[in-house]
Amino acid sequence: MQIALRNVNQVWAYILTQTLKRLGLTCAVICPGSRSTALTVAFAQLVPDIEAISILDERSAAFFALGQGKATGRPVVLVCTSGTAGANFYPAVIEAKESRVPLLILTADRPQELRECHSGQTIDQVRLYGNYPNWQAELALPSLDMGILAYLRQTIIYSWERCQAPTGGAVHLNIPFRDPLAPIPDVNEASLQLLLSQFQPEEFFAGVPITDYRLPITDYRLPKEWKDCKRGLIIAGVAQPQRPQEYCSAIAKLSQSLNWPVLAEGLSPVRNYAELNPYLISTYDLILRNQQFAKQLTPEMVIQIGEMPTSKELRTWINATQPRRWIIDNSDQNLDPLHGRTTHLRISVENLETEKLEITRNWEYLQKWCDAETKVRKNIDDTFENIDKLIECKAAWLISQNLPPETPLFISNSMPVRDVEFFWKPNNLKVKSYFNRGANGIDGTLSTALGIAHRQQSSVMLTGDLALLHDTNGFLIRNKFVGHLTIILINNNGGGIFEMLPIANFEPPFEEFFATPQDIDFALLCATYNVQHELIISWEHLQERLNPLPKTGIRVLEIRTNRKLDAKWRKENLGNFSVDIVI
Repeated sequence: MQIALRNVNQVWAYILTQTLKRLGLTCAVICPGSRSTALTVAFAQLVPDIEAISILDERSAAFFALGQGKATGRPVVLVCTSGTAGANFYPAVIEAKESRVPLLILTADRPQELRECHSGQTIDQVRLYGNYPNWQAELALPSLDMGILAYLRQTIIYSWERCQAPTGGAVHLNIPFRDPLAPIPDVNEASLQLLLSQFQPEEFFAGVPITDYRLPITDYRLPKEWKDCKRGLIIAGVAQPQRPQEYCSAIAKLSQSLNWPVLAEGLSPVRNYAELNPYLISTYDLILRNQQFAKQLTPEMVIQIGEMPTSKELRTWINATQPRRWIIDNSDQNLDPLHGRTTHLRISVENLETEKLEITRNWEYLQKWCDAETKVRKNIDDTFENIDKLIECKAAWLISQNLPPETPLFISNSMPVRDVEFFWKPNNLKVKSYFNRGANGIDGTLSTALGIAHRQQSSVMLTGDLALLHDTNGFLIRNKFVGHLTIILINNNGGGIFEMLPIANFEPPFEEFFATPQDIDFALLCATYNVQHELIISWEHLQERLNPLPKTGIRVLEIRTNRKLDAKWRKENLGNFSVDIVI
């Protein structure tokens, strides 16, 4: 503190960082730059209480912080200098809002007198992220006035709260600094003595709260209309809860109270806690491709927990049948993209008061779902067990059965997330699935996975080649990364998801402008970053490399497939798994 007191900017940064420390901050991701010097110095002085991680590329840094926020459930601080540096945070800010991840963004800026005058490395940073932050403000210029320092403390406390309540997301504070930026003394002796006479750290920070900002728990009794419904189902949608076992247990209790099937998205933890739920349906997308059988399954009511699954088949079916729907989620967001007859219950599924109902009910509807699940699941398993060729679709099915228990797994967007929904086999491995399904982009795929894996159990990432190439700067984090990440790379030399769309029939321009093959030698790319690379030659080879996982470092396991043959296989087979369901 004695060093900080001799420089106005450092006093400001000291108050800011000490407040965050007391609030419970454990990780700050810092990008290099001059205007943010005071913040960088202050965070560096708090090591090891707060881990300060220096990351060169701002976009990569932001997604790394996003991954840390996903893994820990706590806000992570992002720091950058003035100018376009902060603009590179934008994609992660959007994802933080859409996937409700707490981030506190501190962009350093020039003072007002150096703006709009071509002073260099200066852009308009006020409201830089539009409407995506939960809250945003520009701080006052640093001052030694005790009233202004109290304003700073309380603004940081409020910012911390707004990162988490009522819904997780980003908060942006734009922070102007005048020179001197380095911790050079610029406080005269009289001002220093006045500050020392007024500032008592323990008293000043005594009111900083340590608070759980989650919504208050309120129990909710099951509506009578749910209890009376004989054709109801539960959709366990996209979710990454901090306490997955409690979450899955609550869904299982609801399912068994109502005797309704649970259609569990591949990105729901429900599929990884299968023993909890006897009415688990994992093959709903494939079942609903049998249109005659799908008509027999028309529901009267649907309870959607979390966000709607990825499946286009499911969305189309729900939209066509128009059941009465309830959405259970404690956020303040609208989670109904189908705009149906929907009621949002702003609670957690854990807060439902479930009970075993002692009334006679029609088991026929539930049994139809369970019988179809058994049949289609067997068809999938039999099919993949007899495929020796390296095809993209089999990877998700194989991974679901071979990871070490409780492995954190980051699943990339595009085809990997869809193959997980189609083929991820229910298991009891308690795999912790993560993903960026807020905005569904491929931005920051590698960096997010590294942020999730940092200081966690050895982790895995499933990705395509374009998603990895879009974020290869993430490999620059390798020297700061603590832990292990195995990257399962499906290399089909291009955007496989576009092969499934009508545009694939138009050549040109399909190959150059949509598939966009990059023809990259990943062994050479990995060597550049000093990252281990191994070419997978068989499914047995992949199984051997998945369990056990290494403890440290980054490793790429490359599976080379044929993009057009992968797409052809899906088109020929996805509809066939359910054709022999008895109608």
